[in-house]
Amino acid sequence: MLRPLSLALAASLLSAPAAFAQQKVNPAQSEIVFTSRQMGVPVDGKFRKWDAQISFDPKKLEASKVSFQIDTGSASLGVPETDAELPKSTWFSVAKFPQASFASSGIKALGGGKFEVSGKLIIKGQTRDIVVPVALSQAGGATTATGAFAIKRLDFKIGEGEWADTSMVANDVQVRFKLSLTGVAPL
Repeated sequence: MLRPLSLALAASLLSAPAAFAQQKVNPAQSEIVFTSRQMGVPVDGKFRKWDAQISFDPKKLEASKVSFQIDTGSASLGVPETDAELPKSTWFSVAKFPQASFASSGIKALGGGKFEVSGKLIIKGQTRDIVVPVALSQAGGATTATGAFAIKRLDFKIGEGEWADTSMVANDVQVRFKLSLTGVAPL
């Protein structure tokens, strides 16, 4: 059964003109990573499983759409003991909230291959409006989209209870992504 967000996304994609192509993401050359700070020390992590639907035309930004679904159970800090804690209710509560998602509501061109993608980020049932800066570069038929943005983990109830203490784990989390895409029209 499709969720309401999935139904809305499917309907918008089905109603798009046939000439408006959806881009393909090359997962082997793409990543979504994050950096938090534990007692002042940077801790890098990544999401190993995620999916993206991208319909982007630089000449038709009003019809362009970007959405992501991230398997929160795929979060990894590279340490088995810590990775075993991340799915628990204190952190990502994977049993109750198996996915985080992002759906764009608008894309604005800034010039020089730079864009701002506005939308809603949902993690652990908490929704926040965010603006994500994205830079596109093109070479040999491939497009690379890169960007970074910060979130406040406590806004999404990540690290509850004793872990809400920001002197142990900082509230700011930097999220970075690199997407290798095919099918993007020339900028």
